[in-house]
Amino acid sequence: MKWRTDARSANVEDRRSSGIPGGAAGGIGGLGLIIVLAIALLTGMDPGALLQNTDGMTGPTGQSALTEEELREQEELATLSSQVLASTETTWSQIFREDLRQTYAPPKLVLYSGLVDSACGRASASTGPFYCPGDQKVYLDLDFFQDLSTRYGAPGDFAQAYVISHEVGHHVQTLLGTLQYAQTAQQRAASQAEANQISVALELQADCYAGVWANRATEQNLILERGDIEEGLNAASSVGDDRLQQQAQGYVVPDSFTHGSSAQRVSAFQRGLQSGEIGVCDCAELPAVV
Repeated sequence: MKWRTDARSANVEDRRSSGIPGGAAGGIGGLGLIIVLAIALLTGMDPGALLQNTDGMTGPTGQSALTEEELREQEELATLSSQVLASTETTWSQIFREDLRQTYAPPKLVLYSGLVDSACGRASASTGPFYCPGDQKVYLDLDFFQDLSTRYGAPGDFAQAYVISHEVGHHVQTLLGTLQYAQTAQQRAASQAEANQISVALELQADCYAGVWANRATEQNLILERGDIEEGLNAASSVGDDRLQQQAQGYVVPDSFTHGSSAQRVSAFQRGLQSGEIGVCDCAELPAVV
């Protein structure tokens, strides 16, 4: 995947605490300081000595400082994320202006490490990338991309771009009122299974929107290379509920799906990718939402 321009988004909020340039200052975080002082009170140890022993730690997670190579990789991922976000801004601004006769208000992308506070509550890296409608921000721990490659078997920069564009898809739903409508429908659902179906519908539409972005981006500033599309489809497939449940517990419970099966997610992404039109995402799979 290559870009015709080096455009980056101005809507990136870097909250990483690893000392990476552009991020927050390194060293022990506020929660870590409280823990150190508590240990000192309980043990009688000098808190200054304890603090000195935390010089090689970053924030409350207690992880070792990143190596130069890891820092470089993190910055490359941060740059890619900013470029993808910029591309989504171009795509959705055009769609809102030309197709919907509206003005697109882009989301913020928050890069964090370990823990993050959002309008939707506190989240950890294990939560994975998420969109919070309360503050209209996408939250991403860049370490997730390593998990995407090793744990989920979906490596590649286009797979990473799919993840970001999917979360931006939820922002589009917020701007169009779809997300709010769906949340109301979930509250009125007769069962948890019915509420889950609405959640699946939302996720599949966001997958479709990611495909719309990919289609438009190739017309604007993105050059796809051999294997890029396969990376995106593989990423969509790797996070299907059926695949994740099979890996985690050895069996599948369709009524508990909240994001859709691998086949559904691939199909939704392909539909948007092939058309490039937002209307194709208002499909029969979303009866409770649209």
